[in-house]
Amino acid sequence: MSLPERLAFVDLETTGANLQRDGITEIAIIRVEHGRVVERWESLVNPGRSIPATIQSFIGITDEMVADAPAFAALADAVAALLEGCVFVAHNARFDYGFLKNAFAGLGRSLDAPVLCTIKLSRALYPEFHRHGLDALIERHGLACGARHRAMGDTDALWQFVQLVEQSFPAETLQQAVTRAMKAPARPPGLPEGAIEGMPPSPGVYLFFGTEAAPEGGRPDLPIYIGKSVNLRTRVMEHFSAATRKGKEAELARQVRRVDWIETAGELGALLLEADLVKTRQPLHNRLLRASEETFALRMVPGRKRPPVLERVRIAETDPRDWEGLYGAFRNRKEAENLLRELAQAYQLCPRRLGIEPGSSGPCMAFGMKRCAGVCAGRESFEAHDTRLLGALGSARLKPWPWPGAVVLPEVHEASGRAAFHVVDHWCHLGSVETRDEVAAVLDSVQPRFELDTYRILSRWLGAAENLASAEPL
Repeated sequence: MSLPERLAFVDLETTGANLQRDGITEIAIIRVEHGRVVERWESLVNPGRSIPATIQSFIGITDEMVADAPAFAALADAVAALLEGCVFVAHNARFDYGFLKNAFAGLGRSLDAPVLCTIKLSRALYPEFHRHGLDALIERHGLACGARHRAMGDTDALWQFVQLVEQSFPAETLQQAVTRAMKAPARPPGLPEGAIEGMPPSPGVYLFFGTEAAPEGGRPDLPIYIGKSVNLRTRVMEHFSAATRKGKEAELARQVRRVDWIETAGELGALLLEADLVKTRQPLHNRLLRASEETFALRMVPGRKRPPVLERVRIAETDPRDWEGLYGAFRNRKEAENLLRELAQAYQLCPRRLGIEPGSSGPCMAFGMKRCAGVCAGRESFEAHDTRLLGALGSARLKPWPWPGAVVLPEVHEASGRAAFHVVDHWCHLGSVETRDEVAAVLDSVQPRFELDTYRILSRWLGAAENLASAEPL
């Protein structure tokens, strides 16, 4: 036979997609032996926690419905008996399998079964189609589903799909597709099965942890890496496909024991949230985005004759509306010196007067190589040099803020309907809210405070014409 002889079609409903913090609310299993259904079983499950309102409205299972339902511990024997000796079949199977495996582990028991994913099976057999979710399969193949998003209704649809493909394809073709559909995805050895299969294909931020559980007693739960993506599931899968290779990303993947994520309405929300989380939580592997309280700009000291003629002015957490005569925004001294060296060479400026060469008198080294116009050797006036310097520094000014005051940058994710309204003023992110009605409160309570990473995110984002046009001045 092209299909395994014993199959257990399984579907779970849960309080959420994270197996390490969410619980099971419903289980349905159809056990099939030699192509014939031998048992159908379903039960609500008390998850031991409340069901989020969005989940209740989506699947139709409420807190009241599961209040008197048995806990998983009371159902474990029945579930184990139904799965015994079977290939575990589900849609996005590693998600359901991971939840059950985790539930058994909580009882000190194990679950170890071969797994067949019907999403992968559909992709292997119908590569001409782009969508392979259960809704797409039901519509495309005319499957009957009496109760979509309820465990038995979805399980019935999967059983129909598998019968359909067995009748539609030669045994050899089906066998090859089944083999591909049973292949486990790459994952770090210490990450529980099913930990990432529930991740949505939507924008957001993901957090990697090196511990299997959050610390007790209110201690901080410190991630080892924070990242962002417009497709969380795909990006995290890419991380873990590197686990078997060499290099920094492979080493990071092998350290991961737990994954968490936060969905956003779009790419900008993910960028801003990532920058904020990295700044506040400072994960080990995010050195480039770590917060710097020493961000500074440069300002000319008028009338100064002895070098250096530029001084550093701290701008981190200050209001850009109060700035006068400032040039650039630098995270550290090296960034500023690199810029000044480029300007000195391009405009024959004196490195000593710019403060990037030691000494206070006599010709600088660049003058001897004819790269300095000679302010240090009395060949030009301080006024002429500094006028040229101001002109050169003009290219280092921060981009002008395009509006008189604050704006809202709206984002809406088409698939989920999730919305966000990012309130921004003079390159400072004042806050993000879910409704327009909340914008006024942000404006009333938050003053602009400059953060270099936020400035760089917003300047790139607003550099795209369509993003600039979406801004709504307040």
